Amino acid sequence: MTSFISHTTIDCRNAYELSEWWKTVLGYADIEGDPNEPGHEECMIRDPESGHQLLFIEVPDADLPAKRIHFDVASRDGSRDDEVARLLAHGATEVADHRGKYGPGTGWVTLADPEGNQLCVIRNQAERSE
Repeated sequence: MTSFISHTTIDCRNAYELSEWWKTVLGYADIEGDPNEPGHEECMIRDPESGHQLLFIEVPDADLPAKRIHFDVASRDGSRDDEVARLLAHGATEVADHRGKYGPGTGWVTLADPEGNQLCVIRNQAERSE
């Protein structure tokens, strides 16, 4: 017998706003029949392709832990650099640029979402195969 990950939970201050931000970044959607609304303390979104779900839960703690979760993301149809530019334009902030760390064409860029959660933008599958 084994377990599986039902969904990934993210502690946050504003579940609706953060779920909306990530929905646009990842191309996820609301769960059919369970739309997220402003003021909801729990908001779940789902990847229409894989079924992976993210649950954003508001927590009462004044100080949230610095690292509540960490995602590595890759573009579905563009390069790493295209994705970095898209996310910066969408409101992410750059934390560190590690492009080329292990030679030309390698590395990643660490960004933060609007609440300071860090994510790394990695090269897509095609770029990793080069």
